[in-house]
Amino acid sequence: MKTVILAGGYGTRLAEYTDKIPKPMVQIGNKPILSHIMNFYQSYGYDEFIIAAGYKKDVIREYYEGSKEFKNIKIIDTGEDTMTGGRILRLKSQFDKNENFFMTYGDGLCSINLDSLIQFHTSHKKIATVTAVHPPVRFGELEINGDDVTKFEEKPQASAGWINGGYFILNSNVFDYIDNDKTLFEKEPMTNLSKNNNLKAFKHEKFWKCMDTLRDKIELEKILKDQGTIWKK
Repeated sequence: MKTVILAGGYGTRLAEYTDKIPKPMVQIGNKPILSHIMNFYQSYGYDEFIIAAGYKKDVIREYYEGSKEFKNIKIIDTGEDTMTGGRILRLKSQFDKNENFFMTYGDGLCSINLDSLIQFHTSHKKIATVTAVHPPVRFGELEINGDDVTKFEEKPQASAGWINGGYFILNSNVFDYIDNDKTLFEKEPMTNLSKNNNLKAFKHEKFWKCMDTLRDKIELEKILKDQGTIWKK
């Protein structure tokens, strides 16, 4: 299976870095988060990558040109101002009819079991599977009885609620749900897939982290230093 990674956005909330490089090229430890994501897929034996580039695409091309670590990688210009759905649509020619492929964002790491994800997607035979994760809590969580604090937990994972964690499996029929460059995949396409009973959620309770801000980058670097690449197989 091929893996599509969306890597074309402006990453404005990480402007400390993204004035000069695209967000997927911001380093965690000594390598771009994009490399960490590809290493994760490689650890399950999937090494064919399609990078949907846009903003500062040449930085990505120059870094991976002639790469010995990633030998089967296509970096495709999907436009500077294209929305997420539009980027996916621009890759339509890369896939055969009824072909399944992985799709994720270029700023998130996750310890999902890809073998289980594939088994789940294959079993339900729908167009799309999204990985559902619990959003991380930014602040310490309090349980209060009256005015007594009965429990305090520093930054736990939220115990309720699910969010889109990326790490999709999509069937190429998904292109029929995307109109043009301006289509945000997370809006009409996912809404209509859901209405048509063509979107299933694979629940992932373990590690997931999105690098949205400088604080997230610092936290990921601490995880890498203290625990290693806990997202890899």
